[in-house]
Parts: sequence; structure tokens; C-alpha cells
Amino acid sequence: MTSQQTPVLPIPAGTGATKSTRPQRTRTAAKGPTLRHERSFAALGHRVLAGCDEVGRGALAGPVSVGLVAVQLESVRALKGVRDSKLLTPADRQALVPKIKKWCPAWGVGHASAAEIDLLGLMGALRLAGTRAWTQVSETLMPDVVLLDGNHNWLSPELQGSLFDEPDEVDDAACTAPVHTRIKADMTCLSVAAASVLAKVERDEMMVQYAAEHPAYGWEINKGYATEAHRAAIDTLGPSPLHRLSWRLGTARSPQDGPAAGPLGG
Repeated sequence: MTSQQTPVLPIPAGTGATKSTRPQRTRTAAKGPTLRHERSFAALGHRVLAGCDEVGRGALAGPVSVGLVAVQLESVRALKGVRDSKLLTPADRQALVPKIKKWCPAWGVGHASAAEIDLLGLMGALRLAGTRAWTQVSETLMPDVVLLDGNHNWLSPELQGSLFDEPDEVDDAACTAPVHTRIKADMTCLSVAAASVLAKVERDEMMVQYAAEHPAYGWEINKGYATEAHRAAIDTLGPSPLHRLSWRLGTARSPQDGPAAGPLGG
């Protein structure tokens, strides 16, 4: 006795499409920063907003740099191609600089040197660099609110809080506008992302120039950050005058070692 196989019939076109035959949805690329959050400040009565971001915080050498980009909330428009500076190639960042400067009515980039970081501490140096950027912007257009990347307001002047001490004098050039912090603002807010691009390009150019004076540390490549080769060069040669001497620098150092030895060459 033989078994009889059931014939397989073709499925007519346009009927009974199975799940496997449906077109697969593809994920859209992550959206870049927008002006949505910035425009929310217009409802609070603000007219000029400055987006602010820093670069160089974690480097071993060179300055910390702060970018500030001011926009008029009632008239600002989107600018294509801007992203957090860490997500762009050097060529893309360079190409965006003239577009950003044309797009915004005022911008500034301030720097605080490695020596100033050692003297003031990182937060004090960031405030100093931010004040220098603020001065540049306010000479052209005075912002009435600042949107700062992160969760800590290091930009505003630090006032003495003790009841028994006189308040510190506020630097006349310091930021006077209210500062609003936002975590990952460089990823979501266009003005902050633009500020990060300007600061990154200026600082990178400075580190390339410094590399010509101190070629052994590879700053034209690592931009002063803590690569293995950079730390090894410090182990061999010692720190330069442009290193942050209050930081742990070489590969052999530990927090218990304290600050690095004084710079070679002055």
C-alpha cells in the first residue's frame, strides 16, 4: 500500500501574504540636535539664549576650552549637519565652523591654560574660560539665559556662602544670565552642539601648534588626552610646561604619588 502525497498548490498573487513576506521596517537614523528645547525658553520671556559646552576637561595637557553660541529665539532657524563635536570627523567640524559663525549672531570661545587649571582647579578654570567666552559674546549681543551641557553650573560666579565672611567680589565680566543645565544637551540641543564644535576646533588647532614645540608627546594626534603613548612619553621625558602638573600624568604614577615633578624646559 502506497501513501498518496497531497499536491502543493500555488498561492494566487495578492492573497494571504504571510509575515515573512511583508517588507521589513528599517530603523531610522537617530535624529540630530534640534532647537526644540531652546524655543521653550521663549515662552518664559527670554529672547537671546546662549548654548554653552566645554572641551578638554579630561586631557593631561593643554587648556580647557569653552564655546558659547548665542541665538535669537524668535528668529533662529535649524542648521543642518551640526552634531556633538565628538561624533563628527575633523573635516566635518572644520567645514561647519564658518556655517555656525554665519548662522548665529554672536559666538565666543574662551580658554584656560594648564597653569590656570593647576592654580584654580578644574571648576575654577572652566569658569574662567567660560567668562572669557561670555565676554566675547556679550560685546556683540547680551544673552538673557544660558543653556549649559551637563548637570553642574560651573559657569556662574562662585559666591561666598558663609555668614561670617564677606561675599566674594563678582567679576564684572562674568556671566550674569541665569544658567540652566541639561544632561547630554550637546546631543539634543543645536545651540550647545554648535558651541561644542567651535570649542573643539579651536582647541585642536592649539594642540597641533603646541605639538610643533613639544613633538615627543604626539599632541597632533592625541590632542593632549591620556593615550598610552602619551603617558609613556611623560614617563620617559617628564612633563612639559603645558602639562597639568597637579594631575596624575605618567603610567607609573598613582594617586598616592601626589603631583608630578616640575616641567622640563621651564
